[in-house]
Amino acid sequence: MDPPQEAAINRLVLWNVDLTLVDVAIVARDAYAEAFRAVTGRPLVKLVPPLGRPDSEIVFETLAVNGIPAEDDHLPRFLSALAMAFADRRGRLAKEGRMMPGAKDALKSVSRLDGVVQTVLTGTIKSNAVHKLKAFGLDRHIDFELGGYGEEVYPKATLLQVAQGRAKQRLGTPFTAANTVMIGDSTRDVQAAKIGGAAMIGVASGRSMAAELREAGADLVLPDLSNASEVVAAVAGLTSPVDRKAG
Repeated sequence: MDPPQEAAINRLVLWNVDLTLVDVAIVARDAYAEAFRAVTGRPLVKLVPPLGRPDSEIVFETLAVNGIPAEDDHLPRFLSALAMAFADRRGRLAKEGRMMPGAKDALKSVSRLDGVVQTVLTGTIKSNAVHKLKAFGLDRHIDFELGGYGEEVYPKATLLQVAQGRAKQRLGTPFTAANTVMIGDSTRDVQAAKIGGAAMIGVASGRSMAAELREAGADLVLPDLSNASEVVAAVAGLTSPVDRKAG
């Protein structure tokens, strides 16, 4: 008797992290302040708002608004210092931050879909993204090696394609807009999905309101992740070519 065949992985789900799955803004700001002082020798006066941007972009803008001319080694030094500062504060994440409503059940429920693999597409650098999700027990269903992160100096739409390429290399399946879905809370996430080649589920729990997400082009918009069945149905419908043509 032949051994059972493993199910093919043919759905790629990309999660934004901040304000989609977790909110750890207080700890992140403290880590930025320490990293800024370590790199520049000056106290941080103004941190530019994230607004869905990658850490690499935030670093350059933060240096600029604080009157620090950017030098060639500033970005790698800052990101290294940021990783260390954040790791030193990882014990505060669950105490001073919060898991977004329904995040754990949504991840668990989506993981049960046939052929699905879940990863993250985030402006956060990889080590910090791992800390953020581990602090709330949200890392169990995430394959971090397939994701796209803030230390990779690309627009988020390009990072989406990088993640699709990593998934194809590992799993042997081509990932396109027909079987890739992104879940995020900002219009920047929507734009990245539309440009990069993925369906988009907007979650109105963070930076953008439901109407803004719809106007930006999200395929579906949910108020939050608290209805896991609704999240699963959205992912299933948007990663099934037959369903999408029928709709």
